[in-house]
Amino acid sequence: MGRKTYFGFVAALVAVFALAAAAPAEAGRGYGHGWNGGGGRYVQNNYYGRRGGSNWDALGAGLIGLGVGAAIGSALTPKQVYVTPPPPAYGPVGYRPQPWTEDWYAYCSSRYRSFNPRSGTFVGYDGYERFCR
Repeated sequence: MGRKTYFGFVAALVAVFALAAAAPAEAGRGYGHGWNGGGGRYVQNNYYGRRGGSNWDALGAGLIGLGVGAAIGSALTPKQVYVTPPPPAYGPVGYRPQPWTEDWYAYCSSRYRSFNPRSGTFVGYDGYERFCR
């Protein structure tokens, strides 16, 4: 049986049980000679003398529905989940020489025209001096 056929079968089965549990029993209703003395409607009392079901019946039906829903939901979930890794937070790391080395002086003087080798700073476009890193 295919996955869709199985799902359709289970859905139909659940619908039938849900409708059967939700429909109240209409047998015994009517007019005529009934248990309550005749001439009126049939009234059938349960063991404790009350009419109708109890809240425990509704609770039991709810628990059965919860169990059936959990079983169907777990049957339809995929067995393996593939998660793609997130993109890197930062771009690739470039090479920068250590400060105050000959490579550092060459790097900063070639990168910034306003580089001052005595202080190790350059003047940015905003007019502030910054240390060359």
